[in-house]
Amino acid sequence: MNLGQLLLWPLTLPYGAISRLRARAYAKGLLRHRRLKGVVISVGNITTGGTGKTPMVLFLAERLLAEGKKTAILTRGYRGENSATGSTSDEVQLLQRRLGDSVAFGIGADRFARGSELARRGIDWFILDDGFQHLQLARNVDIVLIDATNPFGGGQLLPAGRLREPKSAISRADIIVITRSRPAPAIEAAIRRESRAPIFYASVRLDSVMPWRSANAQREAPSLQGKKLFAFCGIGNPSAFVADLREWGFQIVAERFFPDHHRYTPEDIQVIESEARSAGADALICTEKDNFNLANAQFQSFDVSYCRISLQLDRAEEFWNVIAATIAARIHR
Repeated sequence: MNLGQLLLWPLTLPYGAISRLRARAYAKGLLRHRRLKGVVISVGNITTGGTGKTPMVLFLAERLLAEGKKTAILTRGYRGENSATGSTSDEVQLLQRRLGDSVAFGIGADRFARGSELARRGIDWFILDDGFQHLQLARNVDIVLIDATNPFGGGQLLPAGRLREPKSAISRADIIVITRSRPAPAIEAAIRRESRAPIFYASVRLDSVMPWRSANAQREAPSLQGKKLFAFCGIGNPSAFVADLREWGFQIVAERFFPDHHRYTPEDIQVIESEARSAGADALICTEKDNFNLANAQFQSFDVSYCRISLQLDRAEEFWNVIAATIAARIHR
């Protein structure tokens, strides 16, 4: 624990107490879940930062569509943005572009209200994005993702660490997915102290590298293999992105990280290009999520590409069978 964490540690005590009391109140029925007319699959985590929720939501949506299900994604959006405002988060834009009109979206802080509107339109399958702590809404399946590179946020609750809830909260999970590693016996052992839920593994697969400003184009970017790349991103786990790039065989000479959901300014672009020149980079590379936050950026000296990724889930059919069995058990209870 560093000095900053030590100074913030006293604030974790009331945070943890409130978190435990809230979860217990819902478990005992003192606070009531609101239930949609349909099946709700929740995807979430117990830490802040990126664990792969968006690729998992995409995976689930594509599977439900393949089975002919009328599907919607319920998401708060960044800072609770509502689709009615015409401004949605980078993650929502990414999902909308990937899934098109085949999936409905309910965007806003009141996910029960958004879901109820969609249910009246005939939607009966809902994916609750970032839903583990959204206890107001009842769910049929709780999927919790744990990032192997930083599974429990240093073991400290917010604001000293990255845990949104105590580790014991994973006892509520129906399925646990460890991302960015396989196998991870030490993490499994830590999970088993709190939960008997089935554990699966998932990794990020690179689908394609696309030239910036051509998200609708079918062509990929010219090959970047052998080129010196400067990586930049504004995501929850930026170090994992750089690690993935290196695992995929790219030569990364330097990187620049920004806060999650960062919307790039002209000054940011100048800094990126300046640091890339100093590092001797040939081109720039970022995530698909960053693509939606670059807006009207103007790059003067470098070509920019972004990575399109998807989730590669081990034992995918078994994973889906556990989801189906859990749903069936809850519906017929």
